[in-house]
Amino acid sequence: MIFIKTEEEIQKIRRSAELLVKTFHAVAEVLSPGVTTGFLDEVAEKCIRAGGGRPAFKGYHGYPAAICASIDSQVVHGIPGSRKLKEGEIVGIDIGVVLDGYYSDAARTYAVGNISPEKLRLMETTKKALHRGIRKCREGNRLSDISHAIQTCVEAEGFSVVRALVGHGVGRELHEDPQIPNFGDPHRGPKLRAGMVFAIEPMVNMEAPEVKFLEDGWTVETADGSPSAHFEHTVLVTHSKPEILTLGLEQDIILGKDYG
Repeated sequence: MIFIKTEEEIQKIRRSAELLVKTFHAVAEVLSPGVTTGFLDEVAEKCIRAGGGRPAFKGYHGYPAAICASIDSQVVHGIPGSRKLKEGEIVGIDIGVVLDGYYSDAARTYAVGNISPEKLRLMETTKKALHRGIRKCREGNRLSDISHAIQTCVEAEGFSVVRALVGHGVGRELHEDPQIPNFGDPHRGPKLRAGMVFAIEPMVNMEAPEVKFLEDGWTVETADGSPSAHFEHTVLVTHSKPEILTLGLEQDIILGKDYG
């Protein structure tokens, strides 16, 4: 069942998303070579709790942290800890917030210092694919129109979308119906209606789409060890132009370069 949010619920999700954006900016300010992913997690949790919210991920099915920090070949769900970020790496940061009972969810991939041109192209393609998918979040379109827009954008650049993981509905819960794959034929699935709220999140591998799940029970890596990028927004379907509730993330600046 896909929930249609009321205006009151949408306002609560907006406030949750505002705190989420603030948290990303706090993390972005300290993200640099030599910083541990555990420290990024501490910064995020402190910001969320200071804003009256709680980390949506912490304790979710036993997950131990406030954020996911996934480096280079790690696709998603990397557990933060003592690992230090290194120059030339890319790191995907995924954060969820609960505020007043309502959820928001977003992810960004950041450059750690100077990165290779191919990693930069991977990041830019993933961002572009995210926005291609978001453009389809209009009343009257079909769910798979989002999926198809993402897939065609990614594959046109020679990269591959991860097929084992999906986007999802969000708002009353962290993960709601529907599941939103990042691939598929267009014009299929349920029709979109104003008031639906989705977490759109392409996960894009530099090489093959296959992934493997590590023994920690959470971390997902590319099967071939190639780098992967992940971008995600919480998006409201409207009668006309989609509303990106986490739009403030577009202003993230790392080491003087805009990778938003």
